[in-house]
Amino acid sequence: MGKIIAIANQKGGVGKTTTSINLSAALAAKEKKVLVIDTDPQGNTTSGFGVEKNDLENTIYELMLSECSIKECIIKDVIPGVSIIPSNVNLAAAEIELIGVDRKEYILKREVEWIKDSYDYIMIDCPPSLNLLTINSMTTADSVLVPIQCEYYALEGLSQLIHTINLVKERLNPDLDMEGVVFTMYDSRTNLSMQVVENVKSHLSQRVFQTLIPRNIRLAEAPSYGMPINMYDGKSAGAEAYMLLADEIIGRKDG
Repeated sequence: MGKIIAIANQKGGVGKTTTSINLSAALAAKEKKVLVIDTDPQGNTTSGFGVEKNDLENTIYELMLSECSIKECIIKDVIPGVSIIPSNVNLAAAEIELIGVDRKEYILKREVEWIKDSYDYIMIDCPPSLNLLTINSMTTADSVLVPIQCEYYALEGLSQLIHTINLVKERLNPDLDMEGVVFTMYDSRTNLSMQVVENVKSHLSQRVFQTLIPRNIRLAEAPSYGMPINMYDGKSAGAEAYMLLADEIIGRKDG
């Protein structure tokens, strides 16, 4: 049975999409079958896999509005081992269009039930806000992975996110766990990065992944070529870090 992980943080620019793309690709490189669900109207995860997001007939928007089945909106093997449910700007209207719909927090969960046994991992890239799309993602997920940027305000907003996760667990999805926190944009040359890591570790009872995702030029370049980092530059520090993170994720599932 597949494990479903929502990658969430209501702060933008923390490495959510980078992690969704590259962790999925790293898991696939380790012979896992992965489905990525892009629930962000910006559709950056979709384009990061080289999919032309604006020409699509069926996306998660059509799925949420029951205009297509889940199988109709999966794009298979965007890279070997990774399929995707794409997103584009149309999704921004979904929240308004779903006003008054019964049990709208469970739309994605109901759809994913049909296909979840076909994958080892399902990764959900959440939008940078705590809205209906994020709630749907958390209601569907088994756990939440939180990327945190190594910067001074890292802890700001984290308590709000953990509060949301706990509310979803209490009211909508009793099986939801905290997968853990992963540090992104880590710069080993600065004391600040190290201080942030120690600070968050001391404040968090949650799990913190050992792998630190470095601030890496190649990692920043890869999406503009529509490739995950392990295909764009497999020897870069960023590629190696996501392979190590994939090992940690697999170890937790199997452990």
